[in-house]
Amino acid sequence: MKKILVIAPHMDDEVLGCGGAILKHINQGDHVRVCIVAHRVYDHKFNQQKNLIEESYARDAHKLLGYAELDFLRLNDERLDYCIQDIIIPLEKSIYQFHPDIIYTPFRGDNHQDHRAVFDAMRVVTRPSATPYLEEVLMYETPSSTEQSPPLIENIFAPNYYINIEGFIETKLSAFKCYKTEDRPEPHPRSQAGIKVLAQKRGTEIGYLFAEAFMILRKRWY
Repeated sequence: MKKILVIAPHMDDEVLGCGGAILKHINQGDHVRVCIVAHRVYDHKFNQQKNLIEESYARDAHKLLGYAELDFLRLNDERLDYCIQDIIIPLEKSIYQFHPDIIYTPFRGDNHQDHRAVFDAMRVVTRPSATPYLEEVLMYETPSSTEQSPPLIENIFAPNYYINIEGFIETKLSAFKCYKTEDRPEPHPRSQAGIKVLAQKRGTEIGYLFAEAFMILRKRWY
């Protein structure tokens, strides 16, 4: 059994980025924890009642995917880049207590500043001297963020690792439907069709019907 940690800047990123991988790990008997870093703001303002509803959506997705643990850090949405230390401290506690074998983290070149801030905190916390037990660190892509970045070399998502999710795509789509405020109509990248088309595209790149794509940051070979 492997211990898997999925670091999601916001509620829904865990499903969008690696919902299929989560299901595959569970199918293999792995222990999966999802750590959601930020709460949600609406029109750039925090609303406690709306946020509680959004957390209920995350719990519904949690139940549908069937992973073991869901952890909310509840840091400030849209302001994570203000002070990276505010992310480092709770993330460090979570990682050092859990001792994951594999970490999934957002792509460093995402168009969302919160995603970049979470990545920066993660790479500090998981420096090799501090986490020698880590076997893999993988960056995932987030529809409507990763592909929306400006066409600069540092923002290119170039996958070199794929996970076959042929048996899990419909459950991934159903899990995203739990996020009623985030599920968008076509042709939005976060529509049901948009998510499925991306999985089909990634599948064609590696010879599967559906796949999720990742970039390897760290891999320990035995």
